[in-house]
Amino acid sequence: MGTLIALLVLSVLIFLHELGHFLAAKFFGVQVEVFSIGFGKRLWTKKIGQTEWSLSAIPLGGYVRMKGQDDSDPTKISYDEDSYTSKKPWQRIIILLAGPFANFLVAFILYLAISFIGVPKLLSFVGEVGTDTPALISGLKAEDKIVAINGKKILFWEEIGEAINSETGDVTISVARDDKRINLVIKPKIVHEKNIFGEEISRQIIGIKPSINHKTSIRYGLFEGLNFAWEKTKWASMMIFKSIQKMISGDVGTDQVGGILTIVDVTAQASNAGILALFFFTALISVNLGVLNLLPIPALDGGHIVFNLYEMVSGKAPTLQVMYFLTVIGWVLLLSLMILGLYNDINRIWG
Repeated sequence: MGTLIALLVLSVLIFLHELGHFLAAKFFGVQVEVFSIGFGKRLWTKKIGQTEWSLSAIPLGGYVRMKGQDDSDPTKISYDEDSYTSKKPWQRIIILLAGPFANFLVAFILYLAISFIGVPKLLSFVGEVGTDTPALISGLKAEDKIVAINGKKILFWEEIGEAINSETGDVTISVARDDKRINLVIKPKIVHEKNIFGEEISRQIIGIKPSINHKTSIRYGLFEGLNFAWEKTKWASMMIFKSIQKMISGDVGTDQVGGILTIVDVTAQASNAGILALFFFTALISVNLGVLNLLPIPALDGGHIVFNLYEMVSGKAPTLQVMYFLTVIGWVLLLSLMILGLYNDINRIWG
């Protein structure tokens, strides 16, 4: 069931991305010839108006083919009034941006829904104190509730690490224990570990774990929810941009690239963990699709945007030979990334 939900999630996100292109194209009077979910052999096709709506055999993406624009053959150009090519560069750019925008909008709506359902939070109760740790030496105990650090009020568990790492030297931790308020002075320990990008980092810890028995759910009002959704969408976008940057610079190895199997597997796990986990991960995938499609790679939306920006600045479009050559390079690069992701997926699953 989890795998079916994962495939459904991917199909819906791809459909909404392509729907963004479709609606923008129709707005500017461009004829959409094909709207396909998936690639390869068409399993089902129905013509509605001027558009053929299709489900294809390989569910790894989708495409909207507009009149005068075909990624499989960039030489197929039409200058009819209802063609993509006949539109001004700024209109084409809006059509291209509409797909990624739809992905960011979907993520924003999902985060907004989460804010209304209730954002899960761990309260600042200590669940476990590690042996030979600063917390144990200072007298901190399990079930203590941390209420303040250096005078700063603490309510949720996530605030503890932020407060400790914002200070240098000893910290004064106020805890509630048996209806009493106790102040403890603790000297944090510096540890070296790897962050989510696999980079070595240093941070301060005191050696405690949270209590999973003390948690709550925060429901936001409309304006707070809109702010939460905006901040989470922005955070997810910056994380993905940062990941790509670090991969290009070599700070993150290519073995971290995940493919379709990893996406399906993790989405399936998220669906089994409940609706909130599924919403969180679906929003992250949606942002991922939006960001990746904005990369300046020919055959992606970002590559076409670069072509149109060039035309706006220079006053002329790139030659057909250049377009064809760059598009082929783009497809080679995309296929290489897909093969790399699949190779890494197989290694994770069987290795």
